[in-house]
Amino acid sequence: MINKKTKKVSPSIDEWLKEAKADPMALQEGMFLVHNGVVRQTPKAKVRQGLDDGSLVKGMEFAYDAVKVDAVVAETRKMEGIFYVKVWLNEGRLEVGDDIMYVLVGGDIRPHVIDALQSLVEKIKTECVTEIEQKL
Repeated sequence: MINKKTKKVSPSIDEWLKEAKADPMALQEGMFLVHNGVVRQTPKAKVRQGLDDGSLVKGMEFAYDAVKVDAVVAETRKMEGIFYVKVWLNEGRLEVGDDIMYVLVGGDIRPHVIDALQSLVEKIKTECVTEIEQKL
């Protein structure tokens, strides 16, 4: 169910990185990757499936299941070479250009961090959130 909460204030990635680098596990980390999902004007069906009905997105209703998000974050932390994971999700009515999510993953080597980030974002998008595009 979509809640009618208003959108949140986006976090500071600089602050997130400072926090991550101060973590006791930071000495084992060789890289951090950040994902910033943003509401785009192009409909998901056009971008993902090539289906163009001529419409444009003006915004979206966005909600998430916090228990499911916590579970996929915990699962990601168990992946090989991953030592730091942080997720922020917006909610409510979002407009084009608004931040949908931020995800930060820190780990030992590039392949581990890339795989973890890709897996985590995919699980969040397919298992944890509800996005309803509002079209022009």
